[in-house]
Amino acid sequence: MSTSEPVRTDFDRWLRGEFAGRGEFTALVVLVAITETKVSPLCSTYFNVIGAEVDWPEITMLLAGSGQAWQGAAFFPEVAADGGALDNPTARLRLRLLEERLGQDRLVLNEGHFFDQWGRRLQVEEV
Repeated sequence: MSTSEPVRTDFDRWLRGEFAGRGEFTALVVLVAITETKVSPLCSTYFNVIGAEVDWPEITMLLAGSGQAWQGAAFFPEVAADGGALDNPTARLRLRLLEERLGQDRLVLNEGHFFDQWGRRLQVEEV
C-alpha cells in the first residue's frame, strides 16, 4: 500500500517556496472582509516563520483567534537587514506602515501573497 502526499493549497506551496528561498522571515498579515465590490482591512498581525512545517489549516486556526469574520488574508514576507526574522519593534513599525498604505490603496494587497479562506490565491482588481 502506498501513501501519497496530501494535496497542498496555494498557501502551502507559497510558504514552502518562500522559506526555501529566504530562510527565516517575518510574515506581516492583514485579514480582510471581501464583498462583491469591496475589500476592507479588518485587522493585522505578524509572526515569525522559522520553518515550513505549518500548513493552511493550522494558519486558519491561528487567525481564528482574531475574532474577525475574514474572507481573505494577505501575507507580506519581511527579513531583517542581516537576514532572518525581524525584531518586534521593527515588525510593529513595518506593519503600521503597511496598514497606512492599505488605508490609501487596497491594491497594495497585490504586493503581498493574498489568499482566500481555503488557501487559494487571490488578487484585487479595480472596479
